[in-house]
Amino acid sequence: MSKYVFLLVSIFLANIISAQKTEIIYLTQEQAEALFLKQNLQLLAEKMNIDAADAAIVQAKLWENPTFSIGEVNLWSTHTQREQGQIPALFGNFAKNTEFTIELTQLVQTARKRGKLINREKISKEIAIQEFEETLRGLKLEVRKSLQELIYLQSYQHILNRQHEALQKLIIAYKNQVAQGNIAKKELIRLQSSQLEMNGEIYEVKSNYNEQQKILKSLLHIPPGSIIEIKETTEKIKNPDDILLSNILEQVQNNRPDLQRANLQIKYFDKNLKYEKAQKVPDLTFALNYDRISGPWKDFIGLGISFDLPFFNRNQGNIKIAQINKEQSQYWATQQLNLAQQEITEAYNNYHMTYFLFKEMQDENISEDLDYMLDAYMRNLMNRNITMLEFIDFMEAYKNNKQTLLLTRRNLFTQFEELQYTVGKEIK
Repeated sequence: MSKYVFLLVSIFLANIISAQKTEIIYLTQEQAEALFLKQNLQLLAEKMNIDAADAAIVQAKLWENPTFSIGEVNLWSTHTQREQGQIPALFGNFAKNTEFTIELTQLVQTARKRGKLINREKISKEIAIQEFEETLRGLKLEVRKSLQELIYLQSYQHILNRQHEALQKLIIAYKNQVAQGNIAKKELIRLQSSQLEMNGEIYEVKSNYNEQQKILKSLLHIPPGSIIEIKETTEKIKNPDDILLSNILEQVQNNRPDLQRANLQIKYFDKNLKYEKAQKVPDLTFALNYDRISGPWKDFIGLGISFDLPFFNRNQGNIKIAQINKEQSQYWATQQLNLAQQEITEAYNNYHMTYFLFKEMQDENISEDLDYMLDAYMRNLMNRNITMLEFIDFMEAYKNNKQTLLLTRRNLFTQFEELQYTVGKEIK
């Protein structure tokens, strides 16, 4: 019986393990960006603001509904009225001895209020488009920086794992030597201490890696149980000397959606000012009346018109607010242009500095030399040609130099993306 129970438990655990098997999604940077454009929920939600702005334009084009009312309906009639039949029925026996009035009214806006409101809402749609572009610009930078951070962590984990494997081989060999009495145990302990320190660093890097996985999976809307593996591709690095700073500073106003939005805000408040000024002109209400019999004429039909008399309220407060908003938006637009130019200059200088630092490292082939020396140091340690202290110092230098190379590469591509972000378009 116990054998059957053990078998069932084993099958159950095997099913759980297979169900929880992690799916690895291999993506290039281009594929990740395509997935982001297709599946990012924030981007999809922001895009709906454009549809809402279209709906606001449709609403602004609509006329006011006419108003229909019935009044002065008598709920009963006197005996004399019934006997004398003073109020005959309209048809058949309907509305006999019944008085009522009917009124149909229609509001007509003056001073082209409707057209001015439509023009204002059209500017609102253009603002919504630029706000979408601004959201896209910010999220695209976040995705690209996250991709570069993930590539860095992937590569750094490989370096640490390679060192860990090397130390593990040395520890196994030293344990045999200690057991045979060929070397002192303190040499083995020193290796084991280095391995322990490396385990702590591997844990920390893995935690950062998991955090970047969370960020990127959220941006790409990928299930949490999956793992993204970024396939590195050979990317052409743009020489900053080929980018004319003066040109991108001049073109920034046409490229950055936040600056275009700021300029559209000026237009919006200008349209709003015109709309508010039009509000001081009274609207007209036309009326068509029917009075069955209460007046001097039976079945009286009359026309009427009504409008406000602008003695006290000529919309002075709202007009003043609209004027202030327009002037304020002009100051903000100038401030944002100045800030954008400062951001571009800073981003360009940072990229320029990192580019030539990275190029110098590539020209010296430091990375390949370090890999060769790691194998050489391991052989020399095993052959007792170098001391344990020399080997540990080299291992630390190897890790630090490799990390510096990876960080410089990451910073180079990240700063190029930040430069493109500040410019507001792809730099070709």
